Amino acid sequence: MGHGNGLRSNPIKVLLLENIHKVAVNALKQSGFEVDFLPSALSEEELTQKIGAYHVLGIRSKTRVTNNVLSNAKKLMCVACFCIGTDQVDLTAAQKYGITVFNSPFSNTRSVAELILAEVIALSRRLTDRSKEMHQGIWNKCAKDCHEIRGKTLGIVGYGHIGSQLSVMAESMGMTVIYHDIRTVLSHGNSRACDTLDDLLKEADFVTLHVPKTDQTYNMITETQISKMKKGSYLLNASRGSVVNLGDLVKALKSGHLAGAAIDVYPTEPESNTNSWESELQKCPNTILTPHIGGSTEEAQYAIAAEVSEKVIKHVTTGSTMTAVNFPIVDMPKSSEKDIHRILNIHENKPGVLKTINSILCDFNISGQMLATQGQIGYIIIDVEEKASGDLMKNIADLPFSIKTRILY
Repeated sequence: MGHGNGLRSNPIKVLLLENIHKVAVNALKQSGFEVDFLPSALSEEELTQKIGAYHVLGIRSKTRVTNNVLSNAKKLMCVACFCIGTDQVDLTAAQKYGITVFNSPFSNTRSVAELILAEVIALSRRLTDRSKEMHQGIWNKCAKDCHEIRGKTLGIVGYGHIGSQLSVMAESMGMTVIYHDIRTVLSHGNSRACDTLDDLLKEADFVTLHVPKTDQTYNMITETQISKMKKGSYLLNASRGSVVNLGDLVKALKSGHLAGAAIDVYPTEPESNTNSWESELQKCPNTILTPHIGGSTEEAQYAIAAEVSEKVIKHVTTGSTMTAVNFPIVDMPKSSEKDIHRILNIHENKPGVLKTINSILCDFNISGQMLATQGQIGYIIIDVEEKASGDLMKNIADLPFSIKTRILY
């Protein structure tokens, strides 16, 4: 069981890690929240020690929010992921503890797509090798193994927001676009769906990966799949580091079966910037290595910060869980009546729970309520007259299946 007070009596404390854009800091402060801002990630041990004091945690991709962290987050209402992915958060544990998780699935779409298109051109012209040679004082003007991308085939694995936008951009450059996705999705422009991954690998000159981290995508590309790619083709990965077996990729690059690769994500990544990073891909020919910067543009970070901070503010001030990735979706407008308090309750999703809650509500003057369930939990918002809110909150919070209950306002 969990009890809590509202916004008026307890200032909301926010911990932002990993140098989140200042537009989020400003928006949260303007909403009356107390914000602590750190430029880097925290280790699991450090975060576990600090998290108990905060109501909101904001992270990017490096911070790991584990069950151990969440079990110590007694005040935490939500985790805000200022990025696309949420695999750095234990979503099941967060739901169990009644902690909502938000992300920004669209805001850096253009930045990632532009990086991939730039890398396609750079690989095709072997630009990074030529640049490296020039920095070493070597003038090596040659056209061998350098090509235009016009007329070449781009194979997109994962035709979501990034893949589909990349598709349109690549077509505008004169490329033929094919794609493969486990879902049935709408083709953009003249792009064409491939029935299987193998069909795409056999046909594409460039293969670019835009898939989430799942059991299905773990080691999706190994020696088996690479051997089916065209000799002299290219592989690009800006999705997740677990998708490609790097040892097999190194073999293909050094043997010449692949003409090049561009990798932005890795199986293990540093928690902060470092000058001692190592990878087996280093010194492979025509291989572009970048430090997980697909969405690292000023434009993307601004858009992400604005979007996610808005979700956090709405969640904390109204109880809305709209677009949450691990929670029942409830979004009830604020009552126009005077002297109304809002109560939020998160509870175990078991048979008979709703009947029990409604048996309590029937003794009060309720002006509005909304409930939804997802997985193991249910979430209800209740608007009740001010004079009865304290008794109602206590009655619901004392139920054996209640996880968290608080008066919002």
